[in-house]
Amino acid sequence: MFETILFWTLAILSIASGLAVITNRNPMYSVLLLVINFFCIGGLYLTLNAEFLAVVQIIVYAGAIMVLFLFVVMLLNLGKEESLEPTFDTQKGLAFLLGLAFLAEMLIALKDFSALGQAKDVFDYGKVEKIGFQLMTQYVFPFEMISVILLAALIGALMIAKKHN
Repeated sequence: MFETILFWTLAILSIASGLAVITNRNPMYSVLLLVINFFCIGGLYLTLNAEFLAVVQIIVYAGAIMVLFLFVVMLLNLGKEESLEPTFDTQKGLAFLLGLAFLAEMLIALKDFSALGQAKDVFDYGKVEKIGFQLMTQYVFPFEMISVILLAALIGALMIAKKHN
């Protein structure tokens, strides 16, 4: 019973903070609301018994990525926007229609999905042992190739940043 209440509380808070991120005009408040959203998603992972994913969600997204977003917003020194008249824009109308089409497509794709039949498989993949086993057996080559690509990107960034004397 407690897990159900916690799940629905976190889900509603996550949706509310997500909507507040995109509707808020102040970029600093949007970033802070996004941090709340990431913490709620981490809590949702915990309710689904995916402890590793919850910790990674909080460390990587709510920690590292959001610090970068805060620095960018503070460095840009964005002020208040001038009041804009609400007018119909063709791009916004087209974006709204495409969003509705995407929502309809997702509902059609998920109509036959049965969460009860999938529950046993989903809950096992959030564990550290399962993720580590998959990474070091089935996905060892792509995992190592990502490290080589990141190393090459690091060397490239150092060469670009190096001053030519």
